Amino acid sequence: MKIVSERVKQHREKLRQSGLRPVQLWVPDTRRPGFELECRRQSNLLKGDAQEKEMLEFLEEAADREGWKA
Repeated sequence: MKIVSERVKQHREKLRQSGLRPVQLWVPDTRRPGFELECRRQSNLLKGDAQEKEMLEFLEEAADREGWKA
């Protein structure tokens, strides 16, 4: 039986051979204390912003919801 690290290495090599490459992404930690408050703070800054309204309207029009349930 192969050790885990060898299996992972082989799996990653197969992915590379298929044209993929690994990418590391760092995203906000939604569990962090204060995250919700910061989201609200930033959202409140955009209230009434003309460019934000325009962007939201564009996204609404561009959204593909085919097959989604409401």
